[in-house]
Amino acid sequence: MEKNQTAHSNSHHGFPWSHVIGFILSLVLTVAALWIALSLNLSATSTMVLIIILAIFQVFVQLLMFMHLREQEGAFQITAISFGFFVAIAVVAGSIWIMEYGLY
Repeated sequence: MEKNQTAHSNSHHGFPWSHVIGFILSLVLTVAALWIALSLNLSATSTMVLIIILAIFQVFVQLLMFMHLREQEGAFQITAISFGFFVAIAVVAGSIWIMEYGLY
């Protein structure tokens, strides 16, 4: 337990490389999704599948680099991940539903 607290307290010192790497990965994944949507002449289904795959990768980047998934243990971590997945699914499913049925 003490070793874990020491590792946790040491992770906040120095330059935040994990945040910089996470930011760069997020930018690359976002630009890749934009490039797929605007430059490739794929069917709408193929484009949607590729963008969803890139979005899943971006969720993992966000969880690992910005939400400090590796620093906490136990119920807090499970609750945070569950809430994150709930919000992500609600946003994605709601957006697809609105785009599909033209409710905007």
